[in-house]
Amino acid sequence: MTDQTGQPDSAPSRNARAWLSVLARYREPTTARSLFELAVTLVPFFALWTLAWLLLSVNAWLALAVALFNGTFLVRIFIIQHDCGHGSFLANRTAQDWIGRSLGVLTLTPYAVWKRTHSIHHAHHGDLDQRGIGDVLTLTINEYRARSIFGRFMYRLYRHPLVLFVLGPSYLFILQNRLPIGLMKSGWRYWASAMGTNAMIGIALALIAWFGGLMPVLLVFLPTSIVAATIGVWLFYVQHQFEETHWSRGENWQLHHAALEGSSHYVLPQPLRWLSGNIGIHHVHHLYSRIPFYRLPEVLRDHRELAEAQRLTIGESLTTARLHLWDEIEGKLVSFTEARARYGRV
Repeated sequence: MTDQTGQPDSAPSRNARAWLSVLARYREPTTARSLFELAVTLVPFFALWTLAWLLLSVNAWLALAVALFNGTFLVRIFIIQHDCGHGSFLANRTAQDWIGRSLGVLTLTPYAVWKRTHSIHHAHHGDLDQRGIGDVLTLTINEYRARSIFGRFMYRLYRHPLVLFVLGPSYLFILQNRLPIGLMKSGWRYWASAMGTNAMIGIALALIAWFGGLMPVLLVFLPTSIVAATIGVWLFYVQHQFEETHWSRGENWQLHHAALEGSSHYVLPQPLRWLSGNIGIHHVHHLYSRIPFYRLPEVLRDHRELAEAQRLTIGESLTTARLHLWDEIEGKLVSFTEARARYGRV
């Protein structure tokens, strides 16, 4: 990653923990602004959904095109649900949680389940001793070598772009989210969240099929959901899976340092920043997750160090798909080819 001058990026000179008192000034949401952001996201989403449905009687390809585009608004809906889960969307916690639960029906994501697993992700990101929930599976070179032939094959299959970015998103949001995966033994609350969300999704699909038949499900509902899922998985991937990300073990792991150094600043053009709810400013979000998504640009505007840190352009992000293993010696993600060239057969 490089800064705007073309020079290699460097971390902000300020200690990661020292940023907390600075970022605390941005943590308070504004109710009117939050509700405005909710409205300007939901109104276009439902308008495009309706338009796509109406276009089915005119031209199925036009309906599909509108549905695919509408997936970008569903990504923004997920970001609002995401902020609700972090307690950064409204001051009223009860209202915030009910908004999050309701949006979870649209995003196919049980709110309480996601909220818990995502909090685990924030609490342990970058800790090699605490992987497994809320992360993209990442093995060290030695861990990969220690696997059986079948285990290595399965890991290579998992990390293949076709699986990660084409098949994986649909599986995750359409199938895996139907159960409280990772929290199966953690109590009724998470089962209630998953089953309640499933029931509401089922009712919605039944109503759509009742009034419009199968085509609105196949050409509007599914394409919108799949596009949003695919974009969401890609964004999550590039937020943490870049060459100079941060992983460490035991006493060498420090929460705030890992949050800042292990999260990218994905530099997107303004329309994409808006549609993705500024989630590309991920290094700031991970360092202080209580900042509302619409205030993240304020942080970069006020603090040049953070604006220049961890920058990842769209072009650079495409190369991250070839990174597969964590090199504990070099302290960076490498490809299978690089690992083989440096350490022999893997």
